[in-house]
Amino acid sequence: MGFFIDKLLSVCSDDISPNQLKKNIESNYGQSLIDQLVFLLEKKNGFYGFESALHLFPYESIGKEVGVIDWNNNGLWISAYKDMALEAFFFAEDIFGNQFCIKGDLIQVFDPETGSFSELAGSFEEWSKAILDDYNFLTGYSLANQWQNIYGKIPSMHRLIPKVPFVLGGEYTLENLYLSNSIDAMKFRAHLALQIRNIPDGTGISIDTRN
Repeated sequence: MGFFIDKLLSVCSDDISPNQLKKNIESNYGQSLIDQLVFLLEKKNGFYGFESALHLFPYESIGKEVGVIDWNNNGLWISAYKDMALEAFFFAEDIFGNQFCIKGDLIQVFDPETGSFSELAGSFEEWSKAILDDYNFLTGYSLANQWQNIYGKIPSMHRLIPKVPFVLGGEYTLENLYLSNSIDAMKFRAHLALQIRNIPDGTGISIDTRN
């Protein structure tokens, strides 16, 4: 499939799901990239990498793991963002719940705190190279490593979420992080994204934070 994809897969976990992939992902999100995602899932049906900092969803839900088809079910968390998270197909996440997705003909990153997208790669080979070249920044590896050295392994379908959101000045430190179910984390931060989407820079807002 490609040198960098094979290299990325070699440093990540075994398949999350042992099931053989069913090739029936249908979308209007960029068929070429969907085809590449299907091929990637055929090689490894979901995985964790860089001490769970990178999480690529398996095709189907299995046990506590949510599959990529269910993850893109509008009613799971996407609708919480109203129109902000539409027209994208989400396939992976970093340790903070930033979402890697197919949008248009590019792989992009969705920021759950702001609801904004940023372009990252034009193919899964380019995405794999980007991850390998800068895995600490793109997955949050160092904080995932520090957390697990103190508190133990991060459970399946959980991410490290900031008590004070990063977009509001929260620091990338262990003291500012708590463990949250991935779905709950996305819904919680959707409220923040909707609050700040139309306010001018510097405007004060009031949000709930967790200890």
